[in-house]
Amino acid sequence: MISKMGQPSNKPSCSTAIDLSFPHGPAIAIRVDFAEYGAEGVLHQHPQGQLILALHGAVTCTAENGVWVVPPDCGLWVPGGVPHSNQVTSNARLTYLFVEPGAAMLPAKCCTLSVSPMLREMIHRVAELSETDARDAHGDRLVRVMLDELALMPRERLELPVSDHPKIALIATALLANPSDRRTLIQWAEHVAVSGRTLKRLMVQETGLSFGRWRRQLHLVIALRELAGGATVQQVAGELGYESTTAFIVMFRKALGTTPSRYFTDRLLSA
Repeated sequence: MISKMGQPSNKPSCSTAIDLSFPHGPAIAIRVDFAEYGAEGVLHQHPQGQLILALHGAVTCTAENGVWVVPPDCGLWVPGGVPHSNQVTSNARLTYLFVEPGAAMLPAKCCTLSVSPMLREMIHRVAELSETDARDAHGDRLVRVMLDELALMPRERLELPVSDHPKIALIATALLANPSDRRTLIQWAEHVAVSGRTLKRLMVQETGLSFGRWRRQLHLVIALRELAGGATVQQVAGELGYESTTAFIVMFRKALGTTPSRYFTDRLLSA
């Protein structure tokens, strides 16, 4: 079943519970178990850039006219000062890496970065450092090498472009809430009171994708989130409105070059 993330909770929000005001050098890594926090979803920002790594469970982030998913062998990079909200499943365990402005040559826009096994272990090692260790010579060298490696990581294209154009935003909101909706471009055009030609042009203009490609990307982002959160391939295929599990697997393979089960097996083995 499609996760209902961002539900109200009496637990503290992680984004407000983490204190980044103390001096900690160029970067700090923090492990977060969301069994101890309420689900995220609060729009927030901080001067530090943030890399989000998923150890277990699923996380998506909304920022800069896009929705990103964080698979096991990747990290989501959010530059400092960018308003964003993280939505997680209740079983999520994450590592947050906060990087001070100017500490590394990292992208100026949100993006998904590949994270090599070596870099992942370095980030986890930094998360284990005490405040004193993080400031000594060894800790400082470790952090500097880690940031150098992070700057070399290639980008992945696992985001869903969205738009604040009212027509496109209306469609995006509806399909994110009900991804099994199979209305055609013409039917959506009637729903938002524009011509099919106008909506076709708007989709490309606002998202860079045709309506069909954009909807497939939406399905892919949701599928990655739900599969990482523990849903079965059959459950995800049904919730996304595919007539069969095979049809869903074909879509997934065309997009990522492998089946859902192989995708997660390979990445969990390399993570």
